[in-house]
Amino acid sequence: MMTNTKKIAIVGAGVAGMALAILATRQGHHVSLFERVSNVSSMGAGVTLWPNAMFVMQKMGLDKKVMQVGGTPCMMRQFDRHGLPQTEFDISAVNSLCGFPSVTVLRRELMGLLAGALESLGKEITFNCSITAADVMKLSREFDLVVGADGRMNSVVRQALCAEKITPHYHGFVNVIGVGRQREGMLNNAIDDYRGQGERFGIVPVNDGWCYWAGAWKAPVDDEHLRAHWCDELHRRFRDWPDPVQNVLLSYDRASVNCIFVHDIDPLPFWHQDNVLIIGDAAHASLPTSGQGACQALEDAWHLTRLLKETDNLEIALQSFYQLRHIKTSAAQLVGRQFARKIFSEQPEQPEPLLPASTISAAELSRFWMQGLTPLDS
Repeated sequence: MMTNTKKIAIVGAGVAGMALAILATRQGHHVSLFERVSNVSSMGAGVTLWPNAMFVMQKMGLDKKVMQVGGTPCMMRQFDRHGLPQTEFDISAVNSLCGFPSVTVLRRELMGLLAGALESLGKEITFNCSITAADVMKLSREFDLVVGADGRMNSVVRQALCAEKITPHYHGFVNVIGVGRQREGMLNNAIDDYRGQGERFGIVPVNDGWCYWAGAWKAPVDDEHLRAHWCDELHRRFRDWPDPVQNVLLSYDRASVNCIFVHDIDPLPFWHQDNVLIIGDAAHASLPTSGQGACQALEDAWHLTRLLKETDNLEIALQSFYQLRHIKTSAAQLVGRQFARKIFSEQPEQPEPLLPASTISAAELSRFWMQGLTPLDS
């Protein structure tokens, strides 16, 4: 059992970094959190916190707060591009097997809750702090543990760890995302996913008429166009899709629109060296088609603090962390890639649902989600 508190430097104040800072501070560690930009980023439209993520939110004391600002969908439905139903998946059945709800939340709300929890612990984030590879080495001498939670695309801590440059892998499709508020009665309590040939439009209800959405299609990487171009392209591609899609296109908040060229990284053979570790997307970025990015980031934070509590030997804790986590995160990466291939490949097979509803039972899915998480853990 842990007797020594540690000085921990965390690089990146995203979901993984802030969750780790909250859990580690509550455990008595001395945490310093560094963020490259000038504020807590709400980049990204929304997040679905599946039961495994809600387990961690409960451990942080944030489960009730996130349910107040979020939605609790009971169903996930898939349609073709003409609105004909294909499959549906009973979310509430999996929730009851897991013992935790699934909650949909706008990313800005989730990030606000995490930032508020940090503030209530007296922790301040050091903003406008760009860490270089040399800084990582300097931090590793000043702190007992340095954790890179600095994202999938340009993780400085990952590059400091890995001798060969890790290049994120582009999967050939763009995700145009945003949030919107629908007229009363337009949204139901289901996550709806519309599929066409190499195209997809998903709508996720939150609460109070808010939803977040994503339109996706095959495209080469193109960083030159502005938001207006992607909004125009979105309307052009989905102009004759079913009414729920049209309602979103008529009512979304234009300022919320973001265009993401979707990358992930191949599973890595290690996540730490000496006292430097990567977690979250820096270690195991998955595609949005996995539905598990934020969930696995939260699990990382929970497991790492639990292992630091169990042993004072940092090397054993970090080795155990990788052994415990890499199988589950690699599975999430693989699932995301398989779904993306089915939606966006040149010759799509019969489109698969967002969750493998036709091939996996609620019991199997709940076992996978809750693997390594038991309500008895404190």
